[in-house]
Amino acid sequence: MVRIILGSKSDIGIGDQIKSMLDDFGVRYDLHISSAHRNPEQTKLLASEAEILGYQVIIAAAGMAAHLPGVIASYTILPVIGVPLSGSALSGIDSLYSVVQMPTGIPVATVAVDGAKNAAILAIEILALSDPGLKLKLQSYRQSFVS
Repeated sequence: MVRIILGSKSDIGIGDQIKSMLDDFGVRYDLHISSAHRNPEQTKLLASEAEILGYQVIIAAAGMAAHLPGVIASYTILPVIGVPLSGSALSGIDSLYSVVQMPTGIPVATVAVDGAKNAAILAIEILALSDPGLKLKLQSYRQSFVS
């Protein structure tokens, strides 16, 4: 199961792309909107309870200062995949640097700016390590890219 956390309602388009890819693979998920700055306690709860509730991966998408993925990673040992978002004056480069520059001990896997589909695929790859059926679906999906 994957928990998706978006930093803002304006990020719902990215959330829809993540959900669509997870749906294609039959992966269960939930989606929440929680800003690390405006809702710090809610964000902490969403991260800290995820493992207890059976989630195996968290995808966090945020723009501008993009602290959300790092904040989430600080409250869980689950893999966190950060999706830096464009939309700022710097076209997402600020978000990318914020997500990718985590201190030692609190890693966040980071995909490209607006890389929602790759975030979902990375989550699927992680889940496929312990799910043979999902692994077969993933192998078939990858074959579709081979000429």
